[in-house]
Amino acid sequence: MSPVHEVLAALAAGTVEVVDLTAPLSAQTPTLVLPEPFANLIDFSLEEVSAYNEPGPYWKHHNIHTGEHIGTHIDAPIHWISGREGKDVAQLDPARLVGPAVVLDFTKETEADPDFLVDVAHLVAWQEEHGAFPANAWLLFRTGWDQYGHDQQAFLNLDENGSHTPGFTAECAQWMAQELKISGIGVETVGIDAGNAAALNPPFPVHYFLLGADKYGITSLKNLAQLPTQGAMIVVAPLPIVGGTGAPARVMALIQK
Repeated sequence: MSPVHEVLAALAAGTVEVVDLTAPLSAQTPTLVLPEPFANLIDFSLEEVSAYNEPGPYWKHHNIHTGEHIGTHIDAPIHWISGREGKDVAQLDPARLVGPAVVLDFTKETEADPDFLVDVAHLVAWQEEHGAFPANAWLLFRTGWDQYGHDQQAFLNLDENGSHTPGFTAECAQWMAQELKISGIGVETVGIDAGNAAALNPPFPVHYFLLGADKYGITSLKNLAQLPTQGAMIVVAPLPIVGGTGAPARVMALIQK
């Protein structure tokens, strides 16, 4: 039996399970809000074209209106100035959109401090305990933030001092980009950088270093608690938008049940 047939047989037998890591996409999906003078993307919406009526008697269909970076989505290298000469979404290597998933759990730290930042020492300590990150891996950072995915205010956690959501230090962002042979990272928050990342040096360091190093980021993940620390396979399926800096994505994991 070929390896592909083994996976298909395991799915049919129920010994391998598919876990959907994607947040539902609707007009209520929490979205990033940039302060003035920066421009914001439009939120997701559907425009009815026909619904089994005169414009289309046998079918129903819609026009989709959305920004590229809404809901569970991928950031392509050209999304950031450091990757401006890099790949758009349609050019992303499919082999890097499927790979091993490694789940790093920082829920306790985030519960204690919503501004918690993962540093290099955390990732070094993780590898000392669990082993080196696999090549082509996706590092998925569990913080419990997906519990707020139904509430825009709680998800962005805004006050007069800005947004308070977990993320990474600038040093950690640079280290992941330059020292790890990974495909990318995934987070449960609205963006791959922390809520206060504009104050770091450089600003939004995960965007700057990761995308500049031809690595990818996915956001607004959910159900990471259902995944093992190691051993899952992730499938990231964005829309292949030519020239796109990002795209909504269906993200799934295959795990041993």
